[in-house]
Amino acid sequence: MASLPHLKSPDFPDMIAASHTALVVIDIQTDFAAPEGLLGRVGVDLSEAHAAIDQCEKLVAAARKAGATVALLRVVTTPETDSRALRTLYARRGRPGEQAICRSDDGGADYYRIFPEPGDIEISKLLYSGFRGTDFEAQLRARGIDTLVICGLSTDCCVDSTSRDAFHLDFDVFVVSDACAAYEPGLHDSSLDAMEKNCVLLVTTADVEAAWS
Repeated sequence: MASLPHLKSPDFPDMIAASHTALVVIDIQTDFAAPEGLLGRVGVDLSEAHAAIDQCEKLVAAARKAGATVALLRVVTTPETDSRALRTLYARRGRPGEQAICRSDDGGADYYRIFPEPGDIEISKLLYSGFRGTDFEAQLRARGIDTLVICGLSTDCCVDSTSRDAFHLDFDVFVVSDACAAYEPGLHDSSLDAMEKNCVLLVTTADVEAAWS
């Protein structure tokens, strides 16, 4: 990550001024991060996720203090809402049923460590992008927001999908590199590298804290 190009500009505080910026916190929830959640129960190493959440907590505190909008996104599913394409994908991989994650009725979709407060935007989604099948864009536009600072889980999936869709919708997108994580070695850095080359600027938690201080 240290070798990836990060934005260093004296104008950065103006770029993410609280009046027109939202901190977007993606999928910090039980099944993706808690030891008792689905990934924890099947033995996935959550250490990188927890390190990223530590940074996300700092960002949320800084955003709230500065008056920036905080948007919390999470996956909320039922068997009835499971995507046909996703079911087919996993079945063809020989792992039918593996897509059953973040269920609304068993606690898997619950927020973990970071919780909404009055005035926050809350978005429930079925798959990866926070914009697909939601009113997220409309809520951002209604608040005059044109810039997103994105963090959360996982770098290669929901962070990537949401960041690309935001860019396609004409938002300015910053991804906080040390406040995101992936579950497999190499995926985090390679995903950041691909996004930085195409649609986002990379920054660090310390950069954002300083800009919002």
